[in-house]
Amino acid sequence: TRLLHPRHGHRRVYWAQVERIPTPEALRALERGVEIQGRKTLPGRAWLLDPQPEVPPRDPPIRFRKTVSDCWIGLELAEGKNRQVRRMTAAAGHPTLRLMRVQIGGYALGGLPPGQWKELTAEERALVLSRDL
Repeated sequence: TRLLHPRHGHRRVYWAQVERIPTPEALRALERGVEIQGRKTLPGRAWLLDPQPEVPPRDPPIRFRKTVSDCWIGLELAEGKNRQVRRMTAAAGHPTLRLMRVQIGGYALGGLPPGQWKELTAEERALVLSRDL
């Protein structure tokens, strides 16, 4: 729970598949912070993922529309409030179709398959408990 608690402010990296290709201005707005639920989000980083990731299909599949393109963006945030990324991308005009948290603190998802998990070693657990990442 220490890794997830907002007080510790661990950086979180998300991949979000969004509707339409965000303009540089939309990405800058996400980086500066957008107003959601009456408050502005903290500044972070936002970028187009290049190359676009190849991710296993989702079950059930995401909403697909022939006339609306989509793309994957990366977001790095210091906070992770409930549905924050979805609300942020919607506020920037690019609703989220699919969302993955790929890193929190120093721990990256890497090649871990969907539905699997990795138990931390004693050293990794001690690192989380001893200091902020």
